[in-house]
Amino acid sequence: MNVTRDAEAVDNARRIAKIELSPRSRITHGALLAAALAMTVILTALLLTEPDLPLRTRIALTVLATIGAVWTGYAAWVFTQRRVLFARQRVIAGWLAVIFTSVFAAGAFAIWITTNAPAGLAAGGLGLALVAVSAMLLARARARLVALTDRRRELEALRAGGAR
Repeated sequence: MNVTRDAEAVDNARRIAKIELSPRSRITHGALLAAALAMTVILTALLLTEPDLPLRTRIALTVLATIGAVWTGYAAWVFTQRRVLFARQRVIAGWLAVIFTSVFAAGAFAIWITTNAPAGLAAGGLGLALVAVSAMLLARARARLVALTDRRRELEALRAGGAR
């Protein structure tokens, strides 16, 4: 029975490694890094070269540049880890998504309240939908992390039992 369970554990580990270390994941993070870096550079350049922008525009561009800088940092951090998309990285990305979509929704509703522009209400509604999707993805990432952590404990207990 232990041999079957050990073989199952090895097969499960191989399946997880194949998913977690896929070239598709690396390409996706490379695209994220390139897009976030480009966005941050463009917005920062715009802020630095256009001193006459209205205050609300400067605030919005600063918030967007900050979001881009954080996503750039996240993608760069993933590349410094020699493996891509471990469960903890997914949880971190999920939290970033929830925070940034919440900021977007709050900003859109603030525009709607202060200007009574219907586009602000529509953008706020879209922002709430994005918050819901990102919260769902975060919950799924957290569940995956818990499942992997539990599995790790099982394997460590199995190994400790076999070492005796």
